[in-house]
Amino acid sequence: MSNKGKKIFLALTIILPMIIYCYIYYKPIIQNAPFRKNDFVSMDYKWGIKDTLENQYNSKTGAYQYVNSRDSVITKRVLLKSDDILYIHSKANELGLWNFPDTIGVKSSKSMSVPRYDMFFQYKEKAKHVVVYGDFDGNPKLLDAAMQMRKVIEDTINQAEKRSGK
Repeated sequence: MSNKGKKIFLALTIILPMIIYCYIYYKPIIQNAPFRKNDFVSMDYKWGIKDTLENQYNSKTGAYQYVNSRDSVITKRVLLKSDDILYIHSKANELGLWNFPDTIGVKSSKSMSVPRYDMFFQYKEKAKHVVVYGDFDGNPKLLDAAMQMRKVIEDTINQAEKRSGK
């Protein structure tokens, strides 16, 4: 086999499949690229039992409303710092929030005490809305990742509330 034939054979058997593999592997990552921290506009987070989402937070306005242990509705203004937004955004990337389905679980009428979490991230070019039902019985890794994301958001809001001291 000539030297030119060896190079063509090498390109067809090793390099070309590698290029195809890289394209298939990185395509979803590139498609989700508009979810950049610099393009972040706002985040809405609501949670509660069934359809009554009494607890809510809006990062754009800083409006934070929640029900305390005495069933009183508390309304505060809590603004997140850019470090907080960066932390939430990096955790969302780490947990793969951008690849989550829009609904995790199914709205069911069997129980009156099923928690529901509603996360909405608004970016300049895209938005991601995820609704998580607490009685999800599908893939446990997906539910675990969604619950971790919920915990990150709640902890960050609570820390910002403590910093504001109101």
